[in-house]
Amino acid sequence: MSESTQDNMGISRMYVAPRAQSSQANLMEAILDLASTLDLSKVLDHFVAQACHLTQARYGALTVLDVRGETASFVQYGMTKDLQHAVGAPPLGRGLIGNIPIRGALIVNDLHHAPDFTGFPPGHPDMSSFLGVPLRIREQVYGRLYLCDKPTPFTEEDAHILIGLAGAAAVAIENSRLYAEARKREAWLKVSQQLTTNLLKDSDEEEALELIARLVREVAQADASLIILPSVGDTYACEIADGQGAEDLIGLVFPDDGRAMTVLREGVGLIVDSLQRSPTMRLPAFRAYGPALYAPLIGHGTSKGVLVLLRRPDKPEFLPEDLPAAEGVAIQAALALEISASRHAEDLATLREQRIRIGRDLHDLAIQQLFATGMHLEGVRQQLHSEALDAQLIDQTLKTALNLVDDSVTQIRAIIADLRDSDDEEGLVERVRRETSTARSSLGYAPSLLVEVDGVPLSLDDEDSSAMDTLDSFVDSDISTDCVAVVREGLANAARHAHATAVLVKLALTTPQGDDAKGRLLVSVSDDGLGIDPHISRRSGLDNMCARANRHGGMCSVVPGEQGVGTLMTWSVPLG
Repeated sequence: MSESTQDNMGISRMYVAPRAQSSQANLMEAILDLASTLDLSKVLDHFVAQACHLTQARYGALTVLDVRGETASFVQYGMTKDLQHAVGAPPLGRGLIGNIPIRGALIVNDLHHAPDFTGFPPGHPDMSSFLGVPLRIREQVYGRLYLCDKPTPFTEEDAHILIGLAGAAAVAIENSRLYAEARKREAWLKVSQQLTTNLLKDSDEEEALELIARLVREVAQADASLIILPSVGDTYACEIADGQGAEDLIGLVFPDDGRAMTVLREGVGLIVDSLQRSPTMRLPAFRAYGPALYAPLIGHGTSKGVLVLLRRPDKPEFLPEDLPAAEGVAIQAALALEISASRHAEDLATLREQRIRIGRDLHDLAIQQLFATGMHLEGVRQQLHSEALDAQLIDQTLKTALNLVDDSVTQIRAIIADLRDSDDEEGLVERVRRETSTARSSLGYAPSLLVEVDGVPLSLDDEDSSAMDTLDSFVDSDISTDCVAVVREGLANAARHAHATAVLVKLALTTPQGDDAKGRLLVSVSDDGLGIDPHISRRSGLDNMCARANRHGGMCSVVPGEQGVGTLMTWSVPLG
């Protein structure tokens, strides 16, 4: 209690009763407690707990609102974990809770006779009194605090205390937000630096995109991330996915009139509060997620794909400041695609230059010598039809021709050796990986590559691993060359005939397990396409692969894929 008095000089003085002084001291202590932490969850927990302590209420709860004004998260005090579990889902924030004004307080000391009270759910303890105040930040209602079951009726003084505490909590929440944003910007900056370092290396396109998907998911605290890229025809599909449900997202084709394609066309990202609540959802796999963020992959002013971040329905929505950060990383993803395309174009240019050089060497050396050989042999033929045979001249001409043939063979062998030497400098895995990278231009997407040694998958990020060395040590250059040719033929068949949305290339080495045992190399190319066309009778490609297997004592087959979907080509040869 307090009262105002005036002295002889006309100065007003406020007399504060001991209980009011105690309440104000407790309020100041609670305010200092809220200001002492920068962790948002702790601020909210302390806010509800301090509100109960200051008013002596047995129960307290805070409903944090989303952009729709519905309950996004719920913080409570006074109930045990078992009791919370028995009560179940938090209230929706309607009825009496929804009537808490945006300013001021709502006091109801007889809940059971309040017209807006709709009752308690099963398992909820009975409560008799209610005091609710808004928690406002920058003139917007951030949440609603309500307390129940004070031993005595709630008073206006209780309401004033809570309003003051809510003001302090608003400042603490804003500070925690600013701190969290600063930490988040720092985390995004580290991710950006890490990606830049990775892009400057000679990294594979798929590896770079997988790293981007993983790092962005972690820094954005998302449950799943995916990268949408051009697929077969004019469609766009999920080529890279990381996190929860990634296996169900790979290969997902996105509708032309959906959010992802809208972001792609307009080049502007967007945030969705909940995919689960969306009235129009053409992708059933997305029903498992709530908040979503879409960011376009823009390079040189053109959208090349879309980065999508997803959270579970119970997670908070993405904030507006998350979008520019994600868009910045999406630009780096677009840069990774451009660098990969540039390297691919450089590889093709190098290959073209090699072909030109080979043609020039063959023309200037071997072909010229073979042409000269033909001229000498023509002279011999004319001598044989002449009446005046000169055996010595014919013998000399034939010797010259044979020498020219030997020289031509030597030149051709030298050219072939030069080509093999340049390839032999690289290991088998790297040569196969180059084939999969080159196949992107014909397939419209990058095929996947899996390498195993004795059933253990290898990390393709570590090219100098002992397992890689083991694989190269068992496979000689002759088998390695045939293996690369088989992979090239398998990828070409998938591009020409399969119309697949995914292709997997697998190399599996089995090392000798005994003194007399031999190792084995298995190569497979599988797809999810149309399968084997029975009307195609031309089998030159398959015959060629079978011939390469037979000369090593191996086998080759092309059969329908698992459950009759797609095609599986296997090529297996013994080693040693």
